Amino acid sequence: MSTVADKTWFGQPRGLTILFLTNMWELFSYYGMRTLLVYYMTKQLLFAQEKASFIYGTYTAMAYFTPIFGGMVADRWLGKRNAVVIGATVMAFGHFVMAFESMFYIALATIALGNGLFLPSLPSQINDLYAADDPRRGRAYNVYYVGLNIGGFLAPLVCGTLGELYGWHYGFGAAGLGMFIGLLIYVCGRRYLPPEPPRHAVVDAAPEQVRGNNRRVWLLLLGVGIAATIFRGAYEQIGNTLPLWIDTGVDRTWGASTIPMTWFQSLNPLLVIAMTPLLLMAWRHRARAGRESSPATRMAIGALIVAAAYALLAVLTAVVGEARVGWGWLVAFFVILTFGELYILPTGLGLFARLAPPRLGATTVASWFLAVFSGSLLAGAVGTLWSRASHSGFFLLLSGLAVAAALLLWRLDRPIRALK
Repeated sequence: MSTVADKTWFGQPRGLTILFLTNMWELFSYYGMRTLLVYYMTKQLLFAQEKASFIYGTYTAMAYFTPIFGGMVADRWLGKRNAVVIGATVMAFGHFVMAFESMFYIALATIALGNGLFLPSLPSQINDLYAADDPRRGRAYNVYYVGLNIGGFLAPLVCGTLGELYGWHYGFGAAGLGMFIGLLIYVCGRRYLPPEPPRHAVVDAAPEQVRGNNRRVWLLLLGVGIAATIFRGAYEQIGNTLPLWIDTGVDRTWGASTIPMTWFQSLNPLLVIAMTPLLLMAWRHRARAGRESSPATRMAIGALIVAAAYALLAVLTAVVGEARVGWGWLVAFFVILTFGELYILPTGLGLFARLAPPRLGATTVASWFLAVFSGSLLAGAVGTLWSRASHSGFFLLLSGLAVAAALLLWRLDRPIRALK
């Protein structure tokens, strides 16, 4: 009998393309609005820099905190599909409300609440597109991850340009339009998505055994979440302290011109888009040869690769001293860092989805985003050391954090593989 998963596009279930495009446009709207937010507050609303930074930090943190509650609501009452539709509609409304200055705080709260329903409910549907033994399932999250980065790459170019050149509300309006396009794609493509599981079913067989196994799963996911939090304390510096170093510590001259600092920030999403197909080909070859790495091992390898990227900066800054590092080395850093990122971040999302207890898919995926929330807070705390330590010492600290995350992930590999 034909199933949703039997119908493919590009060798993957059609539903993956629908989820990919939906999330791409959602990220376009989120990053498009976020790109303009601080500029809008300081230049249009005339907020002091400290107040604007506090509001920005609170908003971005809440955007990753509300999904833990949204995931519970989706699993217990709304269902994943309804949660995505309601969450996307609420977010689109919030983006359009940004056009009214008097509704600024209401708009931010509305977007954060909508994101709480949307964010865990969309990727938690990926796992149900595949059979348990389908080798494509693990790689699907890397394909999905490309969609995130396409949206993140396009958002500053479109929304940022409209906002700065033609008016803030044009930029916010473009972000809202992107969210509406994502919602439209999702609604039109629902027939390719997996069916909703029952939300009020009761597990009859061996309830004590089921509860015990679920407890073990949650403990292991907690360990992975702690490792992800430590890793993000280092990784998230690419948007925190690294731009400060690029601005003052990198020789960005190219002939008679100077390369804008923000151009280097676009390298990461561009490299994700370019490197993912090559990496998936390599993983597919390893899987066919029976040498595929387990998810926790793959994540640990990724953390070590990111550690190597920061170690490179530590060595470079120690060697050059007060001089500036050539921008070619910065490109090399981003290549290494992105390579490691592709090993750990999409794999971690997929691991949380795969280990989710029955009927708790959205809640479990939301727990992964809770690690993003806590990791972002840790990154902020670590970033305060930038002005207190030498650049070489700071980058060495970041490398050490990534190594610590890798060691914890390797410690968790065997018990994770033992789960049935």
